[in-house]
Amino acid sequence: MEKHCSATFDHLEAAVITLQAEIHRDHKPNSGPELVLSEDEKSDTEDKEEAELGVMEDQRSVILHLISQLKLGMDLTKVVLPTFILEKRSLLEMYADFMAHPDLLLAVTAGATPEERVICFVEYYLTAFHEGRKGALAKKPYNPIIGETFHCSWEVPRDRVKPKRTAPHSPPSQEHLIAEEPAESYKLRFVAEQVSHHPPISCFYCECKEKRLCINTHVWTKSKFMGMSVGVSMIGEGVLRLLEHGEEYVFTLPSAYARSILTIPWVELGGKVSINCAKTGYSATVIFHTKPFYGGKVHRVTAEVKHNPTNTIVCKVHGEWNGTLEFTYNNGETKVVDTTTLPVCPKKIRPLEKQGPMESRNLWREVTRYLRLGDIDAATEQKRRLEDKQRMEERKRENLRTPWQPKYFIQEGDGWVYFNPLWKAH
Repeated sequence: MEKHCSATFDHLEAAVITLQAEIHRDHKPNSGPELVLSEDEKSDTEDKEEAELGVMEDQRSVILHLISQLKLGMDLTKVVLPTFILEKRSLLEMYADFMAHPDLLLAVTAGATPEERVICFVEYYLTAFHEGRKGALAKKPYNPIIGETFHCSWEVPRDRVKPKRTAPHSPPSQEHLIAEEPAESYKLRFVAEQVSHHPPISCFYCECKEKRLCINTHVWTKSKFMGMSVGVSMIGEGVLRLLEHGEEYVFTLPSAYARSILTIPWVELGGKVSINCAKTGYSATVIFHTKPFYGGKVHRVTAEVKHNPTNTIVCKVHGEWNGTLEFTYNNGETKVVDTTTLPVCPKKIRPLEKQGPMESRNLWREVTRYLRLGDIDAATEQKRRLEDKQRMEERKRENLRTPWQPKYFIQEGDGWVYFNPLWKAH
């Protein structure tokens, strides 16, 4: 009887989820959903610090068993990884951390010349990765469920947006910047959505209407097993648009590697990425250097900014993406940026009770709650339920031959574009 009731409840629960999905799909992109309900947003108080305990002995045996079933180079996309390696937040939220220094991003459009603007963008780009890795321990964010969304915004004090490339950013009197009066601030809005399950494609879009600046990005993550490491390729690209200048900067993203997965896992970035602006002829090549097997420094990054029509290198950068970066300009001037002392602007996010059922923190709230309590079995069960629902809905769509309809993004060629981007609205 108990099993029958449980099965009935599961069917009922599945029906509710399916109904929610139907309602969700009725909100076609052209119906114009709001980016965020900003009046409900509050400064984020989530603590992203992860306990740096390394891998426990009983967990190591689970990982060893998993490794014994894997082959070098094997695609991990469909491999179920143990819950204890999860990071208590969705990948969609992790992408929002690329905007942790929004003052640097908004300063790009304030640059007086194309050269200054591309260098400002390279500075922002190189400082965009460290905030996503609080602490040295490598943990994996939740794989987003198809249709999952994440919304947030930032209030950026106007006096923090400085275009002068050679003027170092003076540290503020407090660790976090909080704007008291919205009128004295620029507003940067962010939305991310999981638009595809196979392959797993995430999209995110952010805009600042006052500065006429926006970024549209689509990323397909592909993981593979590399012995004592796991590599994650970030396939796709982003485009920064400066409408005031009519410029588009197309950029790619580095790969990430989780090293030493049996002891104390740590993350490093690797690979060559590019930034290109066709209109101005400026481009940048950024190389994230992986640590050599013997010796060598970790987290090294180098970059060159070039004016292609004249084949002139206008700026060189070296340092660590999560440490100190030194910029050397072609006029002999230098500038040092310490990412560890850059002020972090906290994102604003609606409380859980104001979030819809498919918004990241609300969707994963039970998994997160049990992980915080240290109840790995309960967290695993909650995660399994979410993934089972996703598979059930996917089978239903296949049977009905109805493709998934994203809420905020529209497929254009090989990429995905926000349904109401700033460049189309103006």
